[in-house]
This record gives sequence, C-alpha cells and structure tokens, in this order.
Amino acid sequence: MLKLSNICKSTSTVKLWFDGKAVESSTTEWIDLTNPATNEVISKVPMTTKSEMQRAVESCKKAFKSWSNTSIITRQQKIFNLAQLIRRDKKKIANNITIEQGKTLADAEGDVFRGLRKIYILLHTVVCCVCCRGAFVEVVEHASSVTSLQMGETMQNIATNMDTYSYRVPIGVCAGIIPFNFPAMIPLWMFPIALATGNTMLLKPSEQDPGACMILMELTKEAGIPDGCLNVIHGKHDAVDFLCTHPDIRAISFVGSDTVVVLFVCIMLLFQLFKFPSHFGQGRHVYELAAKSGKRIQANTGAKNHAVILPDADPEHTINQLVAAAFGAAGQRCMALSVAVFVGSARHWIPNLVRCAKMVRVGSGDNPNVDMGPLISEDAKRRILACINRAEEQGATVLLDGRHLIVQGYEKGNFIGPTILADVKPTMECYKSEIFGPVLCVMTVSSLQEALELINENRFGNGTSIFTGSGWSARKFVHEVDVGQVGINVPIPVPLPMFSFTGSRASFYGDLNFYGKAGVNFFTQLKTVTQLWREKNQATDQQDGSPVELAFPVQR
Repeated sequence: MLKLSNICKSTSTVKLWFDGKAVESSTTEWIDLTNPATNEVISKVPMTTKSEMQRAVESCKKAFKSWSNTSIITRQQKIFNLAQLIRRDKKKIANNITIEQGKTLADAEGDVFRGLRKIYILLHTVVCCVCCRGAFVEVVEHASSVTSLQMGETMQNIATNMDTYSYRVPIGVCAGIIPFNFPAMIPLWMFPIALATGNTMLLKPSEQDPGACMILMELTKEAGIPDGCLNVIHGKHDAVDFLCTHPDIRAISFVGSDTVVVLFVCIMLLFQLFKFPSHFGQGRHVYELAAKSGKRIQANTGAKNHAVILPDADPEHTINQLVAAAFGAAGQRCMALSVAVFVGSARHWIPNLVRCAKMVRVGSGDNPNVDMGPLISEDAKRRILACINRAEEQGATVLLDGRHLIVQGYEKGNFIGPTILADVKPTMECYKSEIFGPVLCVMTVSSLQEALELINENRFGNGTSIFTGSGWSARKFVHEVDVGQVGINVPIPVPLPMFSFTGSRASFYGDLNFYGKAGVNFFTQLKTVTQLWREKNQATDQQDGSPVELAFPVQR
C-alpha cells in the first residue's frame, strides 16, 4: 500500500513552506484532501491567511536581494544538485502523485522525469537522450544550461570609441499557479528556470494534490537553495487573486483551465439563458487580473486537441496512439487527444478504435496491472457524466460507454471508463468545451481540407496531430493548421525543453511561452548598455567655447 510523505500525511495537515522549512498555518479554514480512488480524506489543506501570504512575499523579496547577486555558476550548481535529488527520490514523488492525483505509478514517474530533464538543459547546452514517459525531470535539466541561455549580446565600435552590449537580468519576485493534473512537472516548468536566472518564486500548488510540490521544496532545501528563494502557500481563488494583484510580484506563471468547472449543468443553463460567453473562465481571469496589475503573465489554459486520420496512415500504429493519447491519465492532460477526425475511408477504422479502447484496464493507480486511474474528484466525475449525457441528448452516438463502470474494491472512487462519442457535430457542447476526462469525440469528414477548416474554426490552438503516410499531406497540414504544436504521426507533440511549449489562440494568454528560450526570456529583462571611452588627453567637444549641441546625436 502506498504511503504519503510525512509532510502531508493523514495524521497531520499539509504545511506551508516559508524560509526553507515547513510551517503550520494559523488558518481556521481547511480543505479536505482526498484519495481519488477511494474518496477517503487523507489530509487537510490550509486556506492560507492574508498575513501568511504577505509574509511569503516579503520573504521572497528579501531573498531576491542576495540571490540575484549570486554568481550564475553557483546558481547553476544548486539547480544541478536539485536534479540529482529528484532522480534519487522520483519514486517517492510518484507514489505521492498516485495517492493524491490518481494517475498510475508509471504515468506519475513520467510526470517526474519530464520536469527533471528541463533542469539539466539549463545546466548543459547538450541534451542527453529523452524518455517520452518522463515529464518533470526534463525542465530541471533544461534549467542547468542557464550559463548559455541567459547570455546577452554585444557589438563593438557602433560609433567611434563606443560599444553596446546587453544583459538578461532577473525581474524579481515571481509566482507560479499550478494545476492538479501535473503536480510535479508544472512546478518544474516554472521554478528551476526562475531560480536559475536569479529570481525568487512563490508557488501555489493545486489544493487537490499539493504533496508533490511540498516534497520538491524539501529537495530544494537539501540542494542548498537559500531560504526564502522558494515559498509555498495554499488555497483557492483568494490565493490566486492575491498573487495576481500584489505589487511586489512581477510575473505570474499559470497553467490551468479556461472553462468554468463548478455546477456545470446549472452554469451551462445560465450561459444559454443570459447569453454569457461559456468560454470565460479561470485562465482568462488570471491573465486579465495580472495584466491589469502591470505584471508579466504567461497562461496556458484550455484545449481541444484534434487528431486527423488519413486512409494512408498505418492502421495499427494510429489506433494504438489514439487510444493512449485520449485515455492516458484519464484524459486529464491539456495535450490529450479529445477529437479524432477520420478522413474518407479511414472511417472504417472506427470499430477497431472501439475494440482497442475496450482493452484499457481501469482501476486504482497503485495497481501495476492498471492502465488508467480515477478522475481527480467527485465534482469532476459529475461534470463529465453530465457532459456525456448532454452529448447523447444532442444527438451523439455513444459507441463506448464508461458511465456505469464500477471498480471492484473501489466502489466509491471517481471512475469513468473510456467513452467514445460518434456523430459529433461542431455545435455540440461536448465538442465546443474542454471535457478533461476519458471522452473521445469522433468525427468524419470527406477531405483533409475539410479537417483543416474544422480545426481552424475551433477557438483552441494547443496541439494537433495528423496520421498519414503522405509527406505532401503532412506538409499541407503543418503549413495550414492554426495550432501552436503539431505532431506528424506523433499523438502528443509536447516539445522537449530546448524548444518551448507553444500553445496558441485561446489555449495561451501572454507573449512568452513556457521553458526553452522563451521561458528564459520570460523570467529576465533585457538591460542594454552603451558606453563611450576616450583617451584622457583627447580634446573635449566644447573646448573652443562653442554652444552645446542640442540636436539629436548622430553616431559616427
């Protein structure tokens, strides 16, 4: 049986992290932390008080003064130390993710590994081989090549005796708002790069699974990262609004939903009654509030990722990839394939898709024979069931129905089996909204051009894939699709950290994306210096008593 970390076990409460140590909150308001497979309450998460949040910011602000002046080699070494410790404790972190978030142990270890890799790339400019299942080590590895990534530019003799050069300098106290679905990988998208470039950071993990982030804090302490450089608060919307509006926080990194997720059915009815935009949600709120407060903001939000299947694709490879990308992590990935668009005669593969999806084994994530775990919460289960019911009412055909799944021994768990909806139309709610669950919408079109038009008319632009054996079709798709991340015979085209995560349109708000060169630029400010040095005995400009020249100077 898996066990929780001591920092967030059921016999205690989840702690805050201030000045390099776990701190008990003085709050009187607590949130139940449950195991999604059983709905058993395993701990309590504090609603951080306003004074505690203020203390966390002041701690980061104080630490920034010394950390930003620490040599880049020293900062790099601390991040490298952290990478080694994460590798050492990856199973401990993965175990915690499985208990709190529900994903399988194999998937949880991938969550850890991919984040770690990004630390190493910040340490080294040459990247070692990649394991696609490892998702949180990668960014830590990436952070380790900061000595190359943070370099400025220089040009000598731009005019006589004059040179210009630039620095990339840290911007100050930053904040990270973390979603529930990748409780290890996403904070490692954020704080290693922020720290390596000389900033300090205040994190708010999801109140639904904060344990992985808290374990990472213990490892940063062991790695030698100074107290106050990283602090952690907990809470819900009050904590988010505090981060977005506090004047001492210079930048916000956010990953989360852009759809309203509470009381789903009632809210949908209100949207229809009062004509409210159903797409306005959490991500847009964070972006607008932070921007209004004058902060730099990067916000990854919702998605509706399409896979286009052409008749010349490899059938077995394609079907296997579709099932894995649609139902892995119970569909709770921002890059999950949630729409399969079959072109022409490829529609005859749909029965094979259903047969393959039926083979997915659902159960508790700590069972090594299980492929897919539970949803994060009872609310998520209710919302997704309502979405499937609504799709059926609107005319969709339920080819594979996971609504009535019962997992023996886990009857109270938040389980929904793989579900496939056919005859889906662009006007249906199941197509327009991000479901974020194990539901695959199947659509059929007559041509690649029709598939492209369908994708480009959808408001999201996070990721998309095409399965084909034709180079011409693949090239047409790449150049005409209006989506930030494109896969060719690759179902989940998440870029490795030497690139950047480049969701677009309604899937991303801001100007600079996560990790890669864009991530370094997000956490730094360009400072440009122009200098003029003359020989001491060189004549001055006004030695003859002529008036000072007030015209705009021209460099020669």
